[in-house]
Amino acid sequence: MKLQPDKSNSLTINAYGPGWLEVNGQKFTHSLQVSSLPGASPEAWPVARFEDLKAQNFEWLTQSGAELVIFGSGHRLRFPQPAWLASLMKQGIGLETMDTAAACRTYNILASEGRKVVALLLLER
Repeated sequence: MKLQPDKSNSLTINAYGPGWLEVNGQKFTHSLQVSSLPGASPEAWPVARFEDLKAQNFEWLTQSGAELVIFGSGHRLRFPQPAWLASLMKQGIGLETMDTAAACRTYNILASEGRKVVALLLLER
């Protein structure tokens, strides 16, 4: 039986490794936001280290149209401060935290299901 991959209109994370990601065939070496929302393109996320995170890095998501945010916290699992997520909670937008590799895999699954998801992927050097 010949298998055909499901076609997705959203961005797909094709590959990842230490310090890099590939989205729709394009390689990136900086932190990135990737969205399954229509017309989205991968965009630089201005956070180089977990220690640099602030509430502003999450607040803009209330206007994004996402129903779920996947936060890839780098090489290891680290949680953002709950106060930084208050604006998301008020809007009923869920946020799941995992290491960046797991976030890449989870984003692809949710995007392929047609979910409105944004991945914030921290790439550490």
